[in-house]
Order: sequence, then structure tokens, then C-alpha cells
Amino acid sequence: MTRSAPCGQRGPGHAAYDRAMISGGPAEATVPDIVRRRLAGPGRWPAELWLTAILVTGVALMLRLVGLAHPREVVFDEVYYANEAWDLLQRGVEWNPEEGTPQYVVHPPLGKWMIGLGEQLFGYNSFGWRIAAVTVGAASILLVTLAAWRLFRSTVLAGAAGLLMALDGMHFVLSRVALLDVFLMFWIVVAFFFLVLDREQRRRRWLALLEAGADPDGRPRPGFPWYRILCAVSLGLACGVKWSGLWYLVLFAIAAAVFDMGARRSAGVRRWVADSIPAGVGWCFAFAGIALAAYLATWAGWFASDDGYFRHWYAETNGLPHDRLIDPLVNLYHYHKEAYGFHTTLQAPHPYQSWPWQWLLLGRPVLFYSVQTGSCGLEACYEQILLLGTPLLWWSFLPALAALGWLAIARRDGRAWLIMAAALASIVPWFSEMPGHRTMYYFYCLPAEPFLVLAVVYVLGAIIGPPRTPRRTVGAAIAGAYVLLVAACFAYFYPIYSGMGVTAAEWLSRMWLGSRWM
Repeated sequence: MTRSAPCGQRGPGHAAYDRAMISGGPAEATVPDIVRRRLAGPGRWPAELWLTAILVTGVALMLRLVGLAHPREVVFDEVYYANEAWDLLQRGVEWNPEEGTPQYVVHPPLGKWMIGLGEQLFGYNSFGWRIAAVTVGAASILLVTLAAWRLFRSTVLAGAAGLLMALDGMHFVLSRVALLDVFLMFWIVVAFFFLVLDREQRRRRWLALLEAGADPDGRPRPGFPWYRILCAVSLGLACGVKWSGLWYLVLFAIAAAVFDMGARRSAGVRRWVADSIPAGVGWCFAFAGIALAAYLATWAGWFASDDGYFRHWYAETNGLPHDRLIDPLVNLYHYHKEAYGFHTTLQAPHPYQSWPWQWLLLGRPVLFYSVQTGSCGLEACYEQILLLGTPLLWWSFLPALAALGWLAIARRDGRAWLIMAAALASIVPWFSEMPGHRTMYYFYCLPAEPFLVLAVVYVLGAIIGPPRTPRRTVGAAIAGAYVLLVAACFAYFYPIYSGMGVTAAEWLSRMWLGSRWM
């Protein structure tokens, strides 16, 4: 049994870590190659990765900017969020101008603040309330490309991940409208990116400690996890867009603890489970606390205002002349309680509602916009924006998840387990709402889309195989053909993603599942 350093003194792990970080000289201890391989990260970002990431993100950005202002009127739920974003700019809270009263809303304000930033820069018009969605949509593609390289250590696979996201119809449509889901997805992707960096940083620091001669059983401390803090902040901001970000808060907190446990095991800590539990539990609580602080910060406009809904609920209910010191938090808790009751009892039927089991099958897409305009030659012309994932891509998600599960078991690969859990975190929890017949929509699973794409890319990497193997050429051809087919499918459906004019026959030819897509 090892002893820790006396209170007030720096333990051997700190000293070893400092020597490793400061000296930069030769290693003080020999680390077995197998341990070094397990703890060493992929290294610096290569130039070809940045070129690929910038190219893919640039293509995605240009696709999303073309015709962004069309249609000029609000589509689907833009009628709520574009107006509420403008209210936040004017008053700091959502407002009902017809009645001159605070507006009761059931989603946190951050997504609307982000929409409002575009309105502040470009005015209250269709381009202004959509440009923020384009920006974060493109940024999410860049981050997934970079995260894919850290996971797979392959520029080809990283580029494929970014390109498949850029060519997904669901991501395309939602990054061109002022709805909240793209902002929720963005902050979850940011958190995932920091989680991947945190895992690598912690493992590299363990390697530096071993190289500096630290005893792995002496409970050395591998430094402060700044990336983990940023991950927790990002998840708090995700919850500040929609509460469904909470599932990722739980998942990523557990993942960080599991990664720490794995790092200790790779470093040769004999009691790696017992040593990991106290730190893991502590960091889970810290994770939640940091995320909560970030979440509360998104309500700054409501706290600073006297006009917010339920802002002075306790004082008004109890006839008090002013708020008590703790009342702002009490009032916000009451607001959340009422909003939660609304969400859990929402059962109003809607023609485009769907169930979670339908989402990966594209069982019921959502029509955002449809109008008949002029003529296309000799026929009537129709413009439509249909929220529909690129079919060939989405219909490959279920086989990819099945293959990913098999590979996760066969390879005992934590990357595969993380990708699968993150993909399911935006789908599986919604099954619990089905018995109550809560109204749900296909776009609720948008946060899963980046991870579903990573699942496909993981499987493509397995098909391609390792370098210098006979089957690599064939595997690369299969993967390349798949990406080209997805691109062709996206191009075919592009008119009904972007609101281009098509004839009735052209529109009907794209309704592959008949009335389910109409």
C-alpha cells in the first residue's frame, strides 16, 4: 500500500510531471513500448488535415449560403424563434407585443440569443435570422472532421466524416433555418471535441510522468484537465438551448471517468479501479456543477430583467413588496417546473409527428415549406423544403451501428463504444415518452447525426483495413464508391431541401416512400 504526500507538500507525481514538462530532456525512466503506444496520442495536426478540413467546411458553407434568404417569410417554427430572438435583443426576455406582457416559452434562451446575433448583424429578415444556423452548422462539420482525425488518425477518414455531414439533407436543412436543434447539436459536438482532447491530454500526461520516473502506484496527479472543464461548460450551454442536452452531460461525465480509469490501467497502476473511483465520482459532481453554472449564465437576460415570465413569481404570489435574496433562483425553479409539466403533457396531434423507431428509417420527415409558384415550362412549379436526411446515408446508419457494436466487442475498442453511446443518446431516451403519446418530431435526433456519421466512418475504416494489406485497395474503392453515391443522392434531393422549383412529376419522383414522405 502506498503513502500519499503529507498535507501541504507536493507529491512525487507533481514533481515528476514538472520535470517532464519543463526539462524536455531525456526520459528518466524506460517506458515499455506497449505502454508508450497505449498512452501516446496521434501527435500534431498534419497540414494535409487542415487543408482537407478547410476544403470540406468551405464546400459545406457555400452550399448552405446559396439562396439562404429564400423563402423570405418564416418557415415552420421560425415563426416562434425568429421573433423571440428579436425580443431578446430588444428587452432581454421573450415578449408578447400584442398584449404588452412577458411571453411564456418552454425552451431556454441561448439558442434564441444565437439567432438574435445574426439579426443584430444583418437585420430582422430571413437572412439575418438564418445566418447563425449556417455558421454553427459549418463549424460543427469542421469540429467533427478534426475529432474524427483524433479518433481514427486518418486524414481520409476525417475528410469522409466531414463530407458525409456536409451532404446530409437533415443537417443541411436545419443549418439553413432558425430552429433551435442545430445549436443544440453544435454545443454537443463542441463538448465531444473537448472530451476527445481531454482523453488524449490525460494519457499524454501519464506518459510524461512515467518517463520522468514517477511511480504509477504513488497516485501521481496528471495536471489540471482544462479540456474537461471546457467540455462541461459546452454541455451546460447545450442544455441552455434545449434540455435534451442533459443526456450528453450524463454520458460525457461517465465517459471522462471511464477514460481516466483506462489511462490508469494503461499506465500500470495496480489498483486502477479502486484509485479511479474517488476521482471519478468527484469529477462527475464537478462536471455537473460547472455545467449548471454555465446553464444559469444563459439566463442572464431573465435575471437582469424585471419583465421575464415568472421573474417575481414568489413575491407576487405571497404579497411581498420585493424579492428575497434567494427568490430569483426560486422563481427560475418554478418556471422550470411549469415548463417541464408542459413538455411531459404535450400530446397535441401533428401531421408530421413521428416516433423514435421511425427516425433512422426516415419514416416521417417534416415539411417546412411548400408553395405553388408560376410555371416550370408547360407545367406548374412547386417549391418545397422537406426535412429529410439523405436516404442512402440514413439507411446505412442501422447496419453501421450493428457493425460498430460487433467491432466494439471484437476489438475491445473504447472509441467504438463512445461513438455508439453518443449516437443513441438522442434516440433511445425518447422511447420512454412513447407510452404517454407525447408529440415528437424527426429533428429531435439531430444531435445523434454527427455520431451516426462517425459510426459509418468507423465501419468504412474497418472495410479499408490497415496500411500495406492486400485488401486495402478494394476496401478503399468500396468506401469511395459509397461516399460518391451519398453525394449523388444528396444532389438528387437538393431541390426539395433548398426550396427550388420543380414540377409535380419531379417532386413525386423523389417521394420514395410514397405517402409517408408527403
